[in-house]
Parts: sequence; C-alpha cells; structure tokens
Amino acid sequence: MARIYVSIGSNIEREPNIRAAVRALRGHFGALTLSSVYENKPIGFEGENFYNLVAAFDTNEQPESVNSVLHDIERRLGRRRGPSRFSSRTIDLDLLLYGDLVRHDAELRVPRPEITEYACVLRPLAELAPGLTHPETGLTCAEMWKRFSNRTQSLTRVNLPLPD
Repeated sequence: MARIYVSIGSNIEREPNIRAAVRALRGHFGALTLSSVYENKPIGFEGENFYNLVAAFDTNEQPESVNSVLHDIERRLGRRRGPSRFSSRTIDLDLLLYGDLVRHDAELRVPRPEITEYACVLRPLAELAPGLTHPETGLTCAEMWKRFSNRTQSLTRVNLPLPD
C-alpha cells in the first residue's frame, strides 16, 4: 500500500468545487487526511485568488490509475484544459507524491516539481507531513518549507469547513 499526496486547488467557485473534490476523493479512495486550506494569488496569470490544500490517503491502486481517477474527477467538476498551463480552473488535482516513487515521463511526473516551486503546494504538504522525506531532495517537507526561498508567494490560511 502506498501513501499518496494530492494537491487540490480552485479559483472558480472555490468553496463548492473544493468540497466536491474532497467528497469525490473520499468516495473513491476512502479516508483522507487534509491540510488546512490556504488562499493565494494566481501564479503566472491574472485572475481570482485560489484556495489550495493537500490530501493524503493510502491506496493499492497503481500511480497511473490514481492519476486517471484525478483527471476524471476534474472532468466531472467542469475542468477544461486549455493550451495554457496558467489559467483559472474549477478544480486542479495533482498527484504530488506516490510513496517514494520517482518517475518523470510523458504519462506521469512524480514527485511533482511544483512541490519545490510553489508555496501553495509546499506549505500545506509541510503542514500535513512535516517529517516526510522528499524522494529526490532528501529533505523533509518541514526542512524544504524552512528553506523555501520564494517568500513573495503569500498564503493566508482560511477557515473552510470540509465534508467528512
């Protein structure tokens, strides 16, 4: 069984879409552990602020299957992928970590590079799993957050009750 970490983000109808994504993840994968929800400005484009958090769960499913489920949930929640990676979205679900798997190919990028690049990914991950060692950097999430250099990416913790 592998421990999985998934980032969840939305800047279109944020509250209902975040809640719907959490329900869908629980419906498919079972028990989730969730970080706090953080609000941040979009990175790389102008738009409404995002809500972001990280979910953790255990699964026997293969990483390709997990990724497929995440994309299916995105489609069901109205995600439309355009030509630009940087755009508003109803929901964004990214497989951040799959156990200690390291794989970067056309089908899968694990661990996701966004872990080390964006505060809105690293901060909730470090909150949820401070002692978890990143399989490529060899640092714990807490150490990576402490060393995170781009402090211009401001985050604000928000109180968003999530479904059980």
